[in-house]
Amino acid sequence: MYSNLIHYFTVALSIVLLTSCDKKEEQKSAAQQAPPAVPVTLEEVTTTDAVYYDEYPASITPLNQVELRPQVSGFITGVHFQDGARVKKGQLLYSIDAQLYSANYEQAVANLKVQEANVNKAQKDADRYHELDKNDAVAKQLVDNADAALEVAKKQAEAAKANISAVSTSVRYTKVFAPFDGIIGISLVKAGAAVSAGQTVLNTVSTDGQLAVDFGVDQKEIYRFTTLLKNNRSKDSTFTLAFGRDIYPYPGKIQLIDRAVDPQTGTIKTRLIFPNRDNLLRAGMTGTVRVLNRASTKSIVIPYKAVTEQLGEFFVYVAGDSSKVSQRRIVPGQSLGTTIIVKEGLKEGEKIAVEGVQNLREGSVVKTDK
Repeated sequence: MYSNLIHYFTVALSIVLLTSCDKKEEQKSAAQQAPPAVPVTLEEVTTTDAVYYDEYPASITPLNQVELRPQVSGFITGVHFQDGARVKKGQLLYSIDAQLYSANYEQAVANLKVQEANVNKAQKDADRYHELDKNDAVAKQLVDNADAALEVAKKQAEAAKANISAVSTSVRYTKVFAPFDGIIGISLVKAGAAVSAGQTVLNTVSTDGQLAVDFGVDQKEIYRFTTLLKNNRSKDSTFTLAFGRDIYPYPGKIQLIDRAVDPQTGTIKTRLIFPNRDNLLRAGMTGTVRVLNRASTKSIVIPYKAVTEQLGEFFVYVAGDSSKVSQRRIVPGQSLGTTIIVKEGLKEGEKIAVEGVQNLREGSVVKTDK
Protein backbone atom coordinates (compact mmCIF):
# COMPACT_ATOMS: atom_id res chain seq x y z
CA MET A 1 0.00 0.00 0.00
CA TYR A 2 2.83 2.35 0.90
CA SER A 3 4.51 1.69 -2.45
CA ASN A 4 1.27 2.47 -4.27
CA LEU A 5 1.01 5.80 -2.50
CA ILE A 6 4.55 6.72 -3.51
CA HIS A 7 3.76 5.81 -7.13
CA TYR A 8 0.63 7.93 -7.12
CA PHE A 9 2.48 10.94 -5.73
CA THR A 10 5.22 10.58 -8.34
CA VAL A 11 2.70 10.53 -11.18
CA ALA A 12 0.88 13.59 -9.83
CA LEU A 13 4.09 15.53 -9.46
CA SER A 14 5.06 14.69 -13.02
CA ILE A 15 1.71 15.98 -14.31
CA VAL A 16 2.12 19.23 -12.39
CA LEU A 17 5.62 19.74 -13.75
CA LEU A 18 4.52 19.01 -17.31
CA THR A 19 1.57 21.47 -17.03
CA SER A 20 3.82 24.15 -15.62
CA CYS A 21 6.27 23.68 -18.47
CA ASP A 22 3.49 23.86 -21.05
CA LYS A 23 2.25 27.16 -19.59
CA LYS A 24 5.73 28.63 -19.65
CA GLU A 25 6.15 27.50 -23.26
CA GLU A 26 2.79 29.07 -24.21
CA GLN A 27 3.70 32.34 -22.49
CA LYS A 28 7.11 32.30 -24.15
CA SER A 29 5.53 31.57 -27.53
CA ALA A 30 2.93 34.31 -27.07
CA ALA A 31 5.66 36.76 -26.14
CA GLN A 32 7.59 35.78 -29.25
CA GLN A 33 4.48 36.17 -31.51
CA ALA A 34 3.38 39.64 -30.16
CA PRO A 35 4.46 42.43 -32.59
CA PRO A 36 7.06 44.80 -31.25
CA ALA A 37 6.08 48.31 -30.20
CA VAL A 38 6.30 50.83 -33.05
CA PRO A 39 8.58 53.82 -32.38
CA VAL A 40 6.65 57.04 -33.00
CA THR A 41 6.69 60.68 -32.11
CA LEU A 42 3.53 61.94 -30.43
CA GLU A 43 2.38 65.54 -30.47
CA GLU A 44 -0.34 67.19 -28.46
CA VAL A 45 -3.19 68.77 -30.39
CA THR A 46 -3.35 72.54 -29.89
CA THR A 47 -5.42 75.42 -31.22
CA THR A 48 -4.30 78.70 -32.75
CA ASP A 49 -5.62 81.84 -34.44
CA ALA A 50 -5.46 80.77 -38.08
CA VAL A 51 -5.37 83.31 -40.90
CA TYR A 52 -5.48 81.73 -44.34
CA TYR A 53 -6.95 81.99 -47.82
CA ASP A 54 -9.81 79.97 -49.22
CA GLU A 55 -9.11 79.22 -52.86
CA TYR A 56 -11.53 78.91 -55.78
CA PRO A 57 -10.85 78.20 -59.47
CA ALA A 58 -11.88 81.22 -61.52
CA SER A 59 -12.11 82.54 -65.06
CA ILE A 60 -11.47 86.07 -66.30
CA THR A 61 -14.07 87.73 -68.48
CA PRO A 62 -14.56 91.30 -69.76
CA LEU A 63 -17.25 93.47 -68.25
CA ASN A 64 -18.48 94.28 -71.76
CA GLN A 65 -17.82 92.33 -74.93
CA VAL A 66 -19.46 92.51 -78.35
CA GLU A 67 -19.09 90.47 -81.52
CA LEU A 68 -19.09 92.77 -84.52
CA ARG A 69 -21.40 91.56 -87.29
CA PRO A 70 -22.41 93.48 -90.42
CA GLN A 71 -26.00 94.64 -90.72
CA VAL A 72 -25.85 94.69 -94.52
CA SER A 73 -24.39 92.23 -97.01
CA GLY A 74 -21.60 93.07 -99.39
CA PHE A 75 -17.83 93.14 -99.84
CA ILE A 76 -15.37 94.57 -97.34
CA THR A 77 -13.73 97.64 -98.89
CA GLY A 78 -11.66 98.78 -95.92
CA VAL A 79 -10.23 97.65 -92.56
CA HIS A 80 -9.36 100.81 -90.61
CA PHE A 81 -7.49 99.57 -87.52
CA GLN A 82 -4.55 97.45 -86.43
CA ASP A 83 -5.25 94.02 -84.98
CA GLY A 84 -5.18 94.04 -81.19
CA ALA A 85 -5.24 97.85 -80.99
CA ARG A 86 -7.14 99.96 -78.51
CA VAL A 87 -10.16 101.64 -80.09
CA LYS A 88 -12.41 104.53 -79.12
CA LYS A 89 -16.20 104.62 -79.16
CA GLY A 90 -17.40 105.70 -82.62
CA GLN A 91 -14.11 104.91 -84.35
CA LEU A 92 -14.51 103.59 -87.91
CA LEU A 93 -13.46 99.93 -88.06
CA TYR A 94 -14.80 98.41 -91.31
CA SER A 95 -16.24 99.69 -94.59
CA ILE A 96 -18.59 97.67 -96.79
CA ASP A 97 -19.17 98.43 -100.47
CA ALA A 98 -21.88 101.11 -100.43
CA GLN A 99 -22.49 101.63 -104.17
CA LEU A 100 -25.70 99.59 -104.30
CA TYR A 101 -27.09 101.12 -101.10
CA SER A 102 -26.17 104.66 -102.21
CA ALA A 103 -27.95 104.07 -105.55
CA ASN A 104 -31.02 102.82 -103.71
CA TYR A 105 -30.93 105.95 -101.57
CA GLU A 106 -30.75 108.26 -104.57
CA GLN A 107 -33.60 106.37 -106.20
CA ALA A 108 -35.65 106.69 -103.00
CA VAL A 109 -35.01 110.45 -102.90
CA ALA A 110 -36.10 110.80 -106.52
CA ASN A 111 -39.23 108.76 -105.83
CA LEU A 112 -40.08 111.04 -102.92
CA LYS A 113 -39.86 114.08 -105.17
CA VAL A 114 -42.23 112.43 -107.64
CA GLN A 115 -44.69 111.65 -104.86
CA GLU A 116 -44.48 115.19 -103.51
CA ALA A 117 -45.27 116.47 -107.02
CA ASN A 118 -48.27 114.14 -107.16
CA VAL A 119 -49.45 115.49 -103.80
CA ASN A 120 -49.13 119.05 -105.11
CA LYS A 121 -51.16 118.21 -108.24
CA ALA A 122 -53.81 116.33 -106.25
CA GLN A 123 -54.09 119.24 -103.82
CA LYS A 124 -54.71 121.70 -106.66
CA ASP A 125 -57.31 119.40 -108.24
CA ALA A 126 -59.10 119.04 -104.93
CA ASP A 127 -59.11 122.81 -104.33
CA ARG A 128 -60.49 123.46 -107.84
CA TYR A 129 -63.33 120.97 -107.41
CA HIS A 130 -64.23 122.43 -104.00
CA GLU A 131 -64.53 125.91 -105.53
CA LEU A 132 -66.81 124.57 -108.26
CA ASP A 133 -68.82 122.71 -105.65
CA LYS A 134 -69.59 125.96 -103.86
CA ASN A 135 -71.47 127.10 -106.97
CA ASP A 136 -73.04 123.70 -107.61
CA ALA A 137 -71.07 123.58 -110.83
CA VAL A 138 -69.71 120.06 -110.41
CA ALA A 139 -71.02 116.69 -109.34
CA LYS A 140 -70.41 115.62 -105.74
CA GLN A 141 -68.83 112.41 -107.00
CA LEU A 142 -66.02 114.32 -108.68
CA VAL A 143 -65.31 116.26 -105.47
CA ASP A 144 -65.11 113.05 -103.48
CA ASN A 145 -62.83 111.47 -106.08
CA ALA A 146 -60.49 114.47 -105.91
CA ASP A 147 -60.29 114.24 -102.09
CA ALA A 148 -59.59 110.53 -102.31
CA ALA A 149 -56.85 111.06 -104.87
CA LEU A 150 -55.25 113.66 -102.58
CA GLU A 151 -55.22 111.22 -99.63
CA VAL A 152 -53.66 108.51 -101.78
CA ALA A 153 -50.95 110.91 -102.97
CA LYS A 154 -50.17 111.93 -99.36
CA LYS A 155 -49.90 108.29 -98.23
CA GLN A 156 -47.62 107.50 -101.15
CA ALA A 157 -45.40 110.44 -100.17
CA GLU A 158 -45.25 109.17 -96.58
CA ALA A 159 -44.27 105.73 -97.84
CA ALA A 160 -41.55 107.31 -99.95
CA LYS A 161 -40.19 109.12 -96.89
CA ALA A 162 -40.15 105.84 -94.92
CA ASN A 163 -38.31 104.15 -97.76
CA ILE A 164 -35.68 106.91 -97.66
CA SER A 165 -35.23 106.31 -93.96
CA ALA A 166 -34.75 102.57 -94.58
CA VAL A 167 -32.26 102.89 -97.42
CA SER A 168 -30.35 105.66 -95.62
CA THR A 169 -30.00 103.31 -92.64
CA SER A 170 -28.53 100.68 -94.97
CA VAL A 171 -26.06 103.28 -96.23
CA ARG A 172 -25.02 104.05 -92.64
CA TYR A 173 -24.64 100.34 -91.91
CA THR A 174 -21.97 100.07 -94.59
CA LYS A 175 -19.70 101.63 -91.94
CA VAL A 176 -18.99 99.58 -88.82
CA PHE A 177 -17.96 101.64 -85.78
CA ALA A 178 -16.58 100.75 -82.37
CA PRO A 179 -19.50 100.46 -79.89
CA PHE A 180 -17.38 101.53 -76.88
CA ASP A 181 -13.82 102.14 -75.73
CA GLY A 182 -11.87 98.91 -75.53
CA ILE A 183 -9.48 96.56 -77.26
CA ILE A 184 -10.18 94.89 -80.59
CA GLY A 185 -9.06 91.41 -81.58
CA ILE A 186 -7.56 90.00 -84.74
CA SER A 187 -9.79 90.65 -87.75
CA LEU A 188 -11.61 87.59 -89.07
CA VAL A 189 -12.10 89.14 -92.52
CA LYS A 190 -9.84 90.96 -94.95
CA ALA A 191 -10.53 93.59 -97.58
CA GLY A 192 -12.44 92.05 -100.48
CA ALA A 193 -14.16 89.39 -98.38
CA ALA A 194 -17.89 88.89 -98.85
CA VAL A 195 -19.98 89.25 -95.68
CA SER A 196 -23.61 88.46 -94.92
CA ALA A 197 -25.88 90.63 -92.82
CA GLY A 198 -26.21 89.35 -89.25
CA GLN A 199 -24.15 86.21 -89.90
CA THR A 200 -20.49 86.94 -90.57
CA VAL A 201 -18.42 87.69 -87.47
CA LEU A 202 -15.99 90.49 -88.29
CA ASN A 203 -14.20 90.85 -84.97
CA THR A 204 -14.72 91.17 -81.20
CA VAL A 205 -14.33 94.28 -79.05
CA SER A 206 -14.07 94.06 -75.27
CA THR A 207 -13.35 96.39 -72.40
CA ASP A 208 -10.03 95.91 -70.61
CA GLY A 209 -9.66 98.75 -68.10
CA GLN A 210 -11.32 96.52 -65.51
CA LEU A 211 -11.98 92.81 -65.85
CA ALA A 212 -14.43 90.51 -64.11
CA VAL A 213 -13.32 87.34 -62.36
CA ASP A 214 -16.09 84.74 -62.00
CA PHE A 215 -15.99 81.76 -59.65
CA GLY A 216 -18.43 79.32 -58.06
CA VAL A 217 -19.25 79.46 -54.35
CA ASP A 218 -20.86 76.56 -52.50
CA GLN A 219 -24.38 77.39 -51.40
CA LYS A 220 -23.31 76.91 -47.76
CA GLU A 221 -21.12 80.01 -48.13
CA ILE A 222 -23.77 82.34 -49.57
CA TYR A 223 -24.29 84.05 -46.20
CA ARG A 224 -20.56 84.70 -45.84
CA PHE A 225 -20.18 86.20 -49.32
CA THR A 226 -23.38 88.23 -49.00
CA THR A 227 -21.89 89.78 -45.87
CA LEU A 228 -18.67 90.50 -47.76
CA LEU A 229 -20.72 92.15 -50.51
CA LYS A 230 -22.46 94.43 -48.00
CA ASN A 231 -19.15 95.37 -46.38
CA ASN A 232 -17.35 95.82 -49.69
CA ARG A 233 -14.20 97.94 -49.54
CA SER A 234 -12.39 99.03 -52.69
CA LYS A 235 -8.90 98.98 -51.10
CA ASP A 236 -9.35 95.86 -48.99
CA SER A 237 -7.03 92.90 -49.64
CA THR A 238 -9.71 90.29 -48.89
CA PHE A 239 -9.79 89.21 -52.54
CA THR A 240 -6.60 88.46 -54.45
CA LEU A 241 -5.86 86.58 -57.64
CA ALA A 242 -3.16 83.95 -58.18
CA PHE A 243 -1.68 82.33 -61.27
CA GLY A 244 0.23 79.35 -59.95
CA ARG A 245 2.72 80.85 -57.49
CA ASP A 246 2.40 84.35 -58.92
CA ILE A 247 0.07 86.72 -57.07
CA TYR A 248 -1.59 89.52 -59.05
CA PRO A 249 -0.40 92.79 -57.49
CA TYR A 250 -3.78 94.55 -57.23
CA PRO A 251 -6.62 93.40 -54.95
CA GLY A 252 -10.15 93.07 -56.26
CA LYS A 253 -13.58 93.80 -54.87
CA ILE A 254 -16.78 91.81 -54.95
CA GLN A 255 -19.34 93.16 -57.42
CA LEU A 256 -22.27 90.78 -57.37
CA ILE A 257 -23.66 87.37 -56.49
CA ASP A 258 -25.77 85.68 -59.15
CA ARG A 259 -29.54 85.36 -59.02
CA ALA A 260 -29.83 81.67 -58.16
CA VAL A 261 -27.92 78.53 -57.21
CA ASP A 262 -27.08 76.11 -60.02
CA PRO A 263 -29.09 72.97 -59.09
CA GLN A 264 -26.61 70.69 -60.85
CA THR A 265 -23.49 71.87 -59.02
CA GLY A 266 -24.95 73.37 -55.84
CA THR A 267 -22.89 76.52 -56.39
CA ILE A 268 -23.69 80.13 -57.15
CA LYS A 269 -21.67 82.36 -59.46
CA THR A 270 -19.88 85.22 -57.75
CA ARG A 271 -18.13 88.06 -59.59
CA LEU A 272 -15.13 90.14 -58.56
CA ILE A 273 -13.74 93.22 -60.29
CA PHE A 274 -9.98 93.67 -60.70
CA PRO A 275 -8.20 96.72 -62.16
CA ASN A 276 -6.06 96.02 -65.21
CA ARG A 277 -3.59 98.88 -64.88
CA ASP A 278 -0.59 97.14 -66.42
CA ASN A 279 -2.62 95.13 -68.93
CA LEU A 280 -1.56 91.92 -67.18
CA LEU A 281 -5.03 90.39 -67.37
CA ARG A 282 -6.61 89.07 -70.54
CA ALA A 283 -10.11 87.81 -71.18
CA GLY A 284 -10.29 84.01 -71.13
CA MET A 285 -7.48 83.49 -68.61
CA THR A 286 -7.99 81.12 -65.71
CA GLY A 287 -6.59 81.54 -62.23
CA THR A 288 -7.33 81.08 -58.55
CA VAL A 289 -9.32 83.49 -56.41
CA ARG A 290 -7.91 83.76 -52.88
CA VAL A 291 -10.38 84.92 -50.22
CA LEU A 292 -8.82 85.94 -46.91
CA ASN A 293 -10.34 84.01 -44.01
CA ARG A 294 -9.86 85.24 -40.48
CA ALA A 295 -11.36 82.51 -38.31
CA SER A 296 -13.63 83.90 -35.57
CA THR A 297 -12.68 81.02 -33.26
CA LYS A 298 -9.40 79.25 -32.64
CA SER A 299 -8.63 76.47 -35.09
CA ILE A 300 -7.02 73.07 -34.56
CA VAL A 301 -3.87 72.88 -36.65
CA ILE A 302 -1.76 69.70 -36.96
CA PRO A 303 1.27 68.69 -39.06
CA TYR A 304 0.19 67.55 -42.50
CA LYS A 305 2.48 64.50 -42.25
CA ALA A 306 0.29 63.12 -39.45
CA VAL A 307 -2.60 62.64 -41.90
CA THR A 308 -3.14 59.48 -43.95
CA GLU A 309 -5.60 59.10 -46.81
CA GLN A 310 -7.66 56.03 -47.64
CA LEU A 311 -10.23 55.98 -50.43
CA GLY A 312 -10.75 59.70 -50.30
CA GLU A 313 -11.09 59.86 -46.51
CA PHE A 314 -8.52 61.25 -44.09
CA PHE A 315 -7.31 59.74 -40.80
CA VAL A 316 -4.89 60.31 -37.93
CA TYR A 317 -3.66 57.92 -35.22
CA VAL A 318 -4.68 59.02 -31.74
CA ALA A 319 -2.82 57.70 -28.69
CA GLY A 320 -4.98 55.99 -26.08
CA ASP A 321 -4.61 53.74 -23.04
CA SER A 322 -2.05 50.90 -22.80
CA SER A 323 0.26 52.70 -25.24
CA LYS A 324 -2.03 51.80 -28.13
CA VAL A 325 -3.23 54.02 -30.97
CA SER A 326 -6.56 54.07 -32.73
CA GLN A 327 -7.31 55.33 -36.21
CA ARG A 328 -9.72 58.28 -36.30
CA ARG A 329 -11.39 59.93 -39.28
CA ILE A 330 -11.02 63.72 -39.58
CA VAL A 331 -12.39 66.45 -41.82
CA PRO A 332 -9.42 68.47 -43.09
CA GLY A 333 -9.62 72.15 -43.89
CA GLN A 334 -7.20 74.61 -45.46
CA SER A 335 -3.53 73.69 -45.82
CA LEU A 336 -1.13 76.14 -44.19
CA GLY A 337 2.31 75.26 -45.49
CA THR A 338 3.41 72.10 -43.61
CA THR A 339 0.32 72.12 -41.40
CA ILE A 340 -3.38 71.71 -41.99
CA ILE A 341 -6.54 72.89 -40.25
CA VAL A 342 -8.80 70.15 -38.88
CA LYS A 343 -12.50 71.05 -39.01
CA GLU A 344 -13.81 67.90 -37.30
CA GLY A 345 -12.42 64.82 -35.56
CA LEU A 346 -9.90 66.10 -33.00
CA LYS A 347 -9.98 67.93 -29.68
CA GLU A 348 -7.41 70.10 -28.01
CA GLY A 349 -5.15 68.14 -25.66
CA GLU A 350 -5.32 64.80 -27.50
CA LYS A 351 -2.08 63.26 -28.69
CA ILE A 352 -1.52 62.10 -32.25
CA ALA A 353 1.31 60.32 -34.02
CA VAL A 354 3.31 62.58 -36.32
CA GLU A 355 6.37 60.41 -37.01
CA GLY A 356 6.35 56.71 -37.88
CA VAL A 357 2.75 56.93 -39.07
CA GLN A 358 3.40 54.70 -42.07
CA ASN A 359 4.14 51.72 -39.77
CA LEU A 360 0.94 52.01 -37.70
CA ARG A 361 -2.26 50.00 -37.80
CA GLU A 362 -5.43 50.08 -35.74
CA GLY A 363 -4.51 49.07 -32.17
CA SER A 364 -0.75 49.19 -32.70
CA VAL A 365 1.36 49.44 -29.54
CA VAL A 366 3.69 52.41 -29.70
CA LYS A 367 6.70 53.63 -27.85
CA THR A 368 8.26 57.05 -27.73
CA ASP A 369 11.63 58.38 -26.79
CA LYS A 370 10.06 60.72 -24.27
